[in-house]
Amino acid sequence: MSTRTMLPRLGALAATVALMSACSGGMGEGSSPAADDQPAAGQEQGSDGGGMTSDGGMDDMDGTGMDPAADLVGAGCADYAAMVPEGDGSVEGMAQDPVSVAASNNPMLTTLTSAVSGELNSDVDLADTLDGDEFTVFAPVDDAFEAIPEEDLGALAEDSDALTGVLTYHVVPGQIAPDEIAGTHTTVQGEDLEVTGEGDDLMVDGATVICGGVKTQNATVYLVDTVLMPPSMAEQG
Repeated sequence: MSTRTMLPRLGALAATVALMSACSGGMGEGSSPAADDQPAAGQEQGSDGGGMTSDGGMDDMDGTGMDPAADLVGAGCADYAAMVPEGDGSVEGMAQDPVSVAASNNPMLTTLTSAVSGELNSDVDLADTLDGDEFTVFAPVDDAFEAIPEEDLGALAEDSDALTGVLTYHVVPGQIAPDEIAGTHTTVQGEDLEVTGEGDDLMVDGATVICGGVKTQNATVYLVDTVLMPPSMAEQG
């Protein structure tokens, strides 16, 4: 655009600005055009809202933006949700913590927590190991341990190598989702376990999955109703 063409246009623009400033019906001295663009109180923020709902509370998403309850399988998931509907031991709560911490907050896993944290045997403390990588964990609930004769459970607790072997047999490297869990998997202990079935009817070496696909910061957990025994130890027994 030439200078001769531009100057008249700039003059017209300046006159328009002056006219707007003189209008008594305009914005007050303390207002700003940008204020009209701000969302009203209670209105939802955009994508930068970080999972906040319109009332200022957090939604049911974990730190990844995914619903931690989305992939749950097992006939006992509803009972679990009813027993622990909220808090650190709930499905949403467990998703916020490393697996050993998440398990310690779950009231169904108190014996397992004692076993992996060194409380049952001070020479067997697997908490840091379990929290240090990604795993799939088959977690026996308290009722599963109570089904073991007290004498046998006491003998297992006193044998560090045997206890370590049993516990690590419940752990598989990497996180495996419920729709991919069926099949044979090599455990941290070194022997294989087998998962059969699908959906709400999964079984692990004959144990029933009560509720599976429970997420933690670094693991996918399957609550099971039986303490699993490595095949080599089962043969010795």
